[in-house]
Amino acid sequence: MTGDGSSENSKSGYGKPPAATRFKQGRSGNPKGRPRGRHKETPYEAVLGQRVTIREDGVTKQITAAEAFLLQLARRGLDGDISAARYAMTVIAEGKSEQAVDSLQFRKIVVNFVSPGSVNTALQPLRMAKKLDPYRETARMALEPWIVEAALARLGDDHLTPEEQRTVVKATRMPWKVNWPDWWEVLP
Repeated sequence: MTGDGSSENSKSGYGKPPAATRFKQGRSGNPKGRPRGRHKETPYEAVLGQRVTIREDGVTKQITAAEAFLLQLARRGLDGDISAARYAMTVIAEGKSEQAVDSLQFRKIVVNFVSPGSVNTALQPLRMAKKLDPYRETARMALEPWIVEAALARLGDDHLTPEEQRTVVKATRMPWKVNWPDWWEVLP
């Protein structure tokens, strides 16, 4: 026993929680782990990869936002901004070295055969549907709520049977977000 009344065998205190409340050995403190697909694409890739329209000498052309950014940086450098000129030259040099490395590497050609009636490959880039498991090649696709609403609006006075309604609800990614029509019977 120490003079303050605590036992020397007790290993709790600052940075050492009581043994009863600690995580058990061999068990993770985060058993579910990090959710899949949270950080698929870095934000700057999404922004700088977009196509923008620029006008040069009265001629309009489409380039990526990254190219437009580099052009603007180079113009500022030519106008006398020394730091912009240095940065533009650094980026251009890095781009040239990456092109030289890429030209030396072998490229792999991947062929995916798609049946002529399959539209799955077009749905995801158009953001009309989403693959439920991005890590599996044969994962199920689910329709986005906005496309379901648009398709239902096109039906006009026609109505789907309850069985067809169940199929649509099952095929929708977030069916609770869809504004279902008044005649709709099968709700999620």
